[in-house]
Amino acid sequence: MVSKVNARGFTLIELVVTLLVLAIAVAVVTPTIGRSTENLRARAQVARLTAMLRHAREQAITTRRTHALVVDPAAHRLTIMAGEDVTATRTLPADVMIEAFPPPALTVRFEPYGVSNGGDFRVQSGPVRYRVVVDGLTGRVKVDRE
Repeated sequence: MVSKVNARGFTLIELVVTLLVLAIAVAVVTPTIGRSTENLRARAQVARLTAMLRHAREQAITTRRTHALVVDPAAHRLTIMAGEDVTATRTLPADVMIEAFPPPALTVRFEPYGVSNGGDFRVQSGPVRYRVVVDGLTGRVKVDRE
């Protein structure tokens, strides 16, 4: 006597096709995740620079003393100075490059009444580039992605 068995499950071909579709999906999504991570890192470093610029301006206004943000691209360092006193220092990762335009303009000075000498910086982390501009008249900081 032959018994009938209702076998339930997947065939080998169905499993192979499903795994192939999953492998293709992972291959397509992985580069996108890598680019997103680079973008997030670059935005975080730009946010750090703009926060320090805004902080220097606020300190100049509240303490009624000139404050300056000094960018040292070789040492990957940002420093806020009040006169000769260093009030804050931040180190940037080695893969972040900051350029000033014109090149000697690596110091942004904020006066007690809010104005500054202005600044124009390019911040690059990998392929991602941002432009950070400090308005000379108002001392406000503006960020644009390039």
